Amino acid sequence: MYINRTELKVRYVETDKMGIVHHSNYYPWFEVGRGEFILESKMSYKELEENGIMMPLVETYCKYIEAAKYEDIIIVETYIKELTAAKVIFNYNVIRKEDNKLLAKGYTTQVFVDNRFKIVNLKRKHPDAWERLVELC
Repeated sequence: MYINRTELKVRYVETDKMGIVHHSNYYPWFEVGRGEFILESKMSYKELEENGIMMPLVETYCKYIEAAKYEDIIIVETYIKELTAAKVIFNYNVIRKEDNKLLAKGYTTQVFVDNRFKIVNLKRKHPDAWERLVELC
C-alpha cells in the first residue's frame, strides 16, 4: 500500500486567536494530500476531468486528537482505504513532524461520475486510471 506524505507549515491565517488551527482547515489539508496522492499515480484531476471523469466528495470525517499550532510543520499522510469501480475512500493522518504526534485522522469518500454527474464504472470507462489506482492500494 502506497502512502503519500505531504509536508505543510501551519500558517497564521489557519489559526484562531489562541494560535490553534481552526478545525475547518483540516479539510483543505486533506485536499492537498489527496491531490498529491493523485499526482503520484501519474495522473491528475485535470487529466481525469479531460477524460470525462470527476470525483465529487460525498462523505467526510475528521477526528481531532491534539491541536496543531501556528508554525507547526505537519505531515499529511494519504492512502486508499477502499477502492471500487464506483468510489474511492481516502484515509488521512495529520502528524506533527517535530514529535511524530498524531493530531487528527479522517477520511473522504469520492464517487466517480461523468460530466452529467452520473456514477460511472471507472474500471470500464477509464481502465488506465483504474490500474494506476489499484497499483497504489
